[in-house]
This record gives sequence, structure tokens and C-alpha cells, in this order.
Amino acid sequence: MTDHEEQADRFWDRLEKVNSGMLGLVEAPRLVPMSHYADREGRALWFITAKGTDLVQAVAGGGKPALHAVADESGGLFARLDGTLALSDDRAKLDELWNSVASAWFEEGKQDPDLQLMRLDLAGAEIWLTGGSMRFLYEIAKSKVTGAKPDMGEHFALSF
Repeated sequence: MTDHEEQADRFWDRLEKVNSGMLGLVEAPRLVPMSHYADREGRALWFITAKGTDLVQAVAGGGKPALHAVADESGGLFARLDGTLALSDDRAKLDELWNSVASAWFEEGKQDPDLQLMRLDLAGAEIWLTGGSMRFLYEIAKSKVTGAKPDMGEHFALSF
């Protein structure tokens, strides 16, 4: 396995444990909190949202460059994900993703007329992997005792 493949695996393993991030378009960098669903094989993130949102309206005419920022201190993942955000009518994917969290937002369930599925096809990512919050505290304490700089983990970029 190459370094790139190992880094990608570590990234996806951690991302799959994170529930949300901040999503927005590159042209209008207003980020909003969104729950994402990681699709490792499809190299994409999926979002279940409402048709009336600004993001849905902005990509109604076709996909646009977007970014999704993730910060999970306890899991040791910080990432900026770039790609193309577009609407999707993939009912099979919606069936696969549907859960109790999504159902809390839509009174009529998967049939709710306001429900919209979006897909972020990933192009690249800048990623920082750390040992998590306990490791951070250890590294800071160790640096105070030894005078050495703390080891904050890995930083790398991926192309998809």
C-alpha cells in the first residue's frame, strides 16, 4: 500500500466517525453546519437538507465548487474538503442514509416534499490527524519538561 493510500484510509476511518462539519460554496464563503454521510467508495459526502435552504437554491442550476470543514478534537481530525456540490435525486442513496436524526427534520419522512439530497464529490482535502485531546495534553506537558516541540500529528493533502 502506498503512503497516499494509507493516508486516505486513515482519513476515511476518522471521517466516518464524525457526524458534522461546516458546508459552503467557494463563491460565497458562508459556511453552515451540516451533518454529512461519508461515502468512501464514491469519494463523496452526502447531505440531507431542505429544498428552501440557500445552498440548495445556489446549486439548483448545476454543481458548484464547495468546501466542507470538519473539526473533531476528540477524534483527532481536522480537515478542509474541497469538491463540487450538486443536488441529487438518488432515492436508493436516500434509503441507505435515512436515519432517526434525518427523520427528526422531516415530518413526512423520506416522502417529505421539502427534502433534498445533496452530494459533494471530493476533489481534494487538506488534513490534520492528531492523537486527540488527551494526546494533545500529553504532548504539551512533555514539551514543558523536555523543552522539545510537541508532536501534533500528521498534516497532509489528498487528491481524489
